[in-house]
Amino acid sequence: MAPLAIEFLLLFFIGPALFVLARPRISPIPVLWAMAAYCLLILMRDPRFDRARLWDTAGLRRHALAIVSLFTVIAALGVALVLRYAPATFLDFPRSSPVFWALVMVLYPLLSVYPQGIIYRLFVFDRYRRLFGSQWGIVLASAAAFAFVHIVFRNSLAVALTLPGGLLFALRYWRTGSLAASSFEHALYGCAIFTIGLGRWFYHGAVPR
Repeated sequence: MAPLAIEFLLLFFIGPALFVLARPRISPIPVLWAMAAYCLLILMRDPRFDRARLWDTAGLRRHALAIVSLFTVIAALGVALVLRYAPATFLDFPRSSPVFWALVMVLYPLLSVYPQGIIYRLFVFDRYRRLFGSQWGIVLASAAAFAFVHIVFRNSLAVALTLPGGLLFALRYWRTGSLAASSFEHALYGCAIFTIGLGRWFYHGAVPR
């Protein structure tokens, strides 16, 4: 178990911390893709791994209504908070750059959300279940790793917002066993954040040097 614990710390805590300390002038997105490719390689080499889990949408179909219903409530709360505390930023992205915003809405789920789902849900649950247990331990481990990696944006709000998000997405994966369901939910909240005026806290180009 010790090698697994060390691997987990290296991949999900020491690695992101070193990336921030190094202050590289590159986007974290290529690093995310490399990490997702590594996780996929490890999973594919495991004969017990069911590859159909990478694209199975049955769980999404079963839970889509619950996901959308909860999202509607939380998104409405998010809009209310932005209008109350930062009204000047509300809808600033779609208003100022509508074409780029539309492009992000299409590409963000594919190029960012899905790779994160592979890393922080599929891989973490499959590889570290023995280390953390099959219930709350693995959910908390997934959420903590997901939130911590957002230190790459070098602001506390990014980490603060992604911790409850990480818990929600990990719980969804735990309850459904569906990468598609948890990724769909993740994409909804991520797209909402970019739309309602919080996206600047999750944009690497805005990170102070």
